[in-house]
Amino acid sequence: MDTDGEEEFRQFVQARWHSLVRTAFLLTGDQGRAEDLVQTVLVKVHRRWGHVAHAGSPYAYTRAALANESASWWRRRRVAETFGEVPAHADRARGDAYAAYDTRDEVARAVLALPPRMRAVVVLRYFDDLSEADTAEALGMSTGSVKSQASRGLERLRAVLQQTQGTAERSLS
Repeated sequence: MDTDGEEEFRQFVQARWHSLVRTAFLLTGDQGRAEDLVQTVLVKVHRRWGHVAHAGSPYAYTRAALANESASWWRRRRVAETFGEVPAHADRARGDAYAAYDTRDEVARAVLALPPRMRAVVVLRYFDDLSEADTAEALGMSTGSVKSQASRGLERLRAVLQQTQGTAERSLS
């Protein structure tokens, strides 16, 4: 790669690092693993930078690579993991300054409970705000599969969040 390509890649990484790590965090549930995932994917993207930079959107390509690499990591590991206990929110008071953070944490934990492919669809579709067609293209699946995975994923998220909310309300009684 020439020096112009190196500089262009460096600028891309600088501009997109935080959004890539955020997406990776939503896919993995762990900040360290998210950063490792982004670095692994960026190494692969760097090797193909000449093609990636001129074939369309490098960010879309890299984001799709993140989702695919994350799913590959989960398939290779096949080891059950726990991310710790979901904290009880019985002490959450109305007007609590941290309520939004607690809610965001509950949503993130619920997303992490989804199977890897469904999680990738939900993250790309709703957190990264991609269209159904763009999500399908990024993950190499049909638009119909994206629709069904998104629908099932949202259904599961609603169930988990309603259950969490019901538990917190019973704790307050």
